Amino acid sequence: MAFNPLLLLPIVEWCIHMQLSSVKQRNQQPISEAIWPVAKKIFLRHCSYRFADWLLLPLIELDGCMVADIALIGLAVMGQNLILNMNDNGFVVCAYNRTVDKVKSFLENEAKGTKVIGAYSLKEMVNTLKSPRRVMLLVKGKSGSAVDAFIEQLVPLLSPGDIIIDGGNSEYQDTERRTKVLEQKGILFVGSGVSGGEDGARYGPSLMPGGNPKAWPHIKPIFQSICAKVNGEPCCDWVGETGAGHFVKMVHNGIEYGDMQIICEAYHLMRSGLQLTQKEMSTVFDEWNKSELDSFLIEITRDILKYKDENGYLLERIRDTAGQKGTGKWTAIAALDYGVPVTLIGESVFSRCLSALKNERVEASAVLSGPDPVYKGDKKQFLEHLRKALYAAKIISYAQGFMLLREAAKVHNWNLNYGGIALMWRGGCIIRSVFLGNIKSAYDKNPKLSNLLLDDFFAKAMDKCHQSARIVVSTAVTIGIPTPALSTALAFYDGFRTGRLPANLLQAQRDYFGAHTYELLGQEGKFVHTNWTGHGGKVSASTYDA
Repeated sequence: MAFNPLLLLPIVEWCIHMQLSSVKQRNQQPISEAIWPVAKKIFLRHCSYRFADWLLLPLIELDGCMVADIALIGLAVMGQNLILNMNDNGFVVCAYNRTVDKVKSFLENEAKGTKVIGAYSLKEMVNTLKSPRRVMLLVKGKSGSAVDAFIEQLVPLLSPGDIIIDGGNSEYQDTERRTKVLEQKGILFVGSGVSGGEDGARYGPSLMPGGNPKAWPHIKPIFQSICAKVNGEPCCDWVGETGAGHFVKMVHNGIEYGDMQIICEAYHLMRSGLQLTQKEMSTVFDEWNKSELDSFLIEITRDILKYKDENGYLLERIRDTAGQKGTGKWTAIAALDYGVPVTLIGESVFSRCLSALKNERVEASAVLSGPDPVYKGDKKQFLEHLRKALYAAKIISYAQGFMLLREAAKVHNWNLNYGGIALMWRGGCIIRSVFLGNIKSAYDKNPKLSNLLLDDFFAKAMDKCHQSARIVVSTAVTIGIPTPALSTALAFYDGFRTGRLPANLLQAQRDYFGAHTYELLGQEGKFVHTNWTGHGGKVSASTYDA
């Protein structure tokens, strides 16, 4: 016999009656807080979304205390895992997705047995939220269009003081714009970096919130509860105003590109140069993970190298064309915009671009000549040089990343806590490593430190490692194995420690053909032009710059 949902109308009527009574008695908990989530699930088993909403929405609207602490829009894996993480930490979450079937599926499967509730319209979702309402977006769309579309739909449903959080990889310029526009409407906007992948989202990510600082006291209890912890300290704190959170996340991802690339170059030297087996390489990375290189990426590289399926080692069957989602490219572009030499991240992005030229590379490999790639020396000794070279390159990559953060902070007037940022990255995120503790210590010791390389710890580390880096890079060049990231790290180090670079000739060249002027040593700030040919005139480019 088919179930008739109309039979449940007396229950609804009773709930509404009890609701009205509880609202009048301020000290009594609203009855719908307990009944509504259960009733909603019962109704959904037997009737349509619209009918369930029609029957149950009055309970929500009459409720004197809404049931959900936060709503999350976007039920891909990251969104689902963040919701379950919040639930585990005692927060009631309302789940919503544009495709409402996903909501029903999530409640009946992954979220079964939890306090998670679902909504099948944005209005219903907003009505479940306690004040100030907190809505987190984890949605994807071309050029941020999905985020803007949801914001446009949410604003009419929200009240002044309510909060919208964008937890996706949005461009920081978009976050700046949204923060300012929504502030004029009374809505507090937060752009938060979320790092750690699926596992981090479920059990503790690194969170980098920025935007309207008025929102932080209202989201802090949730964010610092669900984030990763290192020695009891949360890997989450307020980063700064407007786009600061997403800028820090962008730089994090750029450093991630660099870390991955230098590891891949070490793997290439082991595989093609030293002719090591997968098992031998896995053992090497396992040993390295017990040293200064102790990190998540070294750990998973070890595991990837030893992974086998029914056809043997999987890694050697994976096509050597790397994908990218854009955040590494954004970091390289930002470095150019701010005039900061973030060379290692730039080379990492270009290396992925080169890998995408698979067909051209295969064709070129049959035409272009090069040296024998097999290393003839002491393998054990070279592996130690390689470990030190990898560590040196890692130091350079982070030094460059923090240079970019410092320059952006000056331009945007962000008060960034660099030691705090290092702590946020200590746990939960992809670049988490023991090494980040040393960075935090450096900035705790000297908050105004202009460059990590000038800290005693890192200066001494580079002193111990740079000779090994030279051996590795020169060997790679000799045997014809490309190491763009390891090479540019060494080039930056040598350039940074050089008191006099050949840029004087470059300035003379610019002035010769373009009258761009130059400064003389000892007369900084005074720009002069020379008539190098005798017939070029005395007018400089700066004269007619307008």
